[in-house]
Amino acid sequence: MTASYATLGDLLTGRSLAAGPRTLHRLPGGADSAPYELFTLTPQTNLIGAEISGIDLREPVGPELFAELDRALLEWKVLFFRDQHLTGAQHRDFARLWGELEVHPFLPQGDVPEIVRFAKDADNPGVENAWHTDVTWRERPALGSVLRAIEVPAAGGDTLFADMAAAYDNLPDDLKARIDGLDAVHDFTLPFGRFLDADELARRQAEFPPVAHPVVRTHPRTGRKTLFVNAVFTTHIVGLETDESEALLRQLFLHARTPEYQVRFHWAAGSIAFWDNRATQHYAVNDYFPQRRVMERAAILGDRPYR
Repeated sequence: MTASYATLGDLLTGRSLAAGPRTLHRLPGGADSAPYELFTLTPQTNLIGAEISGIDLREPVGPELFAELDRALLEWKVLFFRDQHLTGAQHRDFARLWGELEVHPFLPQGDVPEIVRFAKDADNPGVENAWHTDVTWRERPALGSVLRAIEVPAAGGDTLFADMAAAYDNLPDDLKARIDGLDAVHDFTLPFGRFLDADELARRQAEFPPVAHPVVRTHPRTGRKTLFVNAVFTTHIVGLETDESEALLRQLFLHARTPEYQVRFHWAAGSIAFWDNRATQHYAVNDYFPQRRVMERAAILGDRPYR
């Protein structure tokens, strides 16, 4: 495989990222070596992202199909489906197979309370274009999210996903040692607080106070370490001076955006992306203004992150 490099300095010194080895993506014990029997799985990159075809998500998902989809999600971190024209209730019921769903306190709802609706057009332009992991400001951030395209622009509006296990794996050893025992604080205030008046902001901050999570979390199913800080919700690292915290977070944020860890998805109406929120970041590309883009999302509640 051709080596890739993080910086010009890496290029000059020959220190490669090692982002591509397929073995980095395997599940413990080789569980992912078994073939998928109930659908066709087509990898979109060597590390992250696979398209699932041959099933209709409007139909009931039995235990055997659920087990294969769950295994594929753990292996590939984000699954893509085409031509799945679900109702809001069907969307909710599919996501609910993986656990309890959140009702988001700040984002607009669709027809179903557990479904968030993102409707963007010339009067309401998209502002989601920042790398992030969903709701890390919760004590129990989302296990995963299921995003469905209802109306898409003629061009643009893609979503990128990045593999945070690969991001961690490819950090220098000295940086891994530096961050492995650190915690970082996550807070909803920066993205959502600006839409609230002072009284409502105070009420919401009491309801959802800032929470500290490990900078490097252990995935509860695969056992892999993943980088768990993001530029939207992570405010600082506990115990570090402000300048040091900001410099370290900036370094980690930039590393998480390495193209070799990414997959890009081009939407069509009826497309679905289902990602493992414990192991990824994503970025909604806002390049379609003033066209209209309508998406709906269900988020599955997860566990408290741990080292």
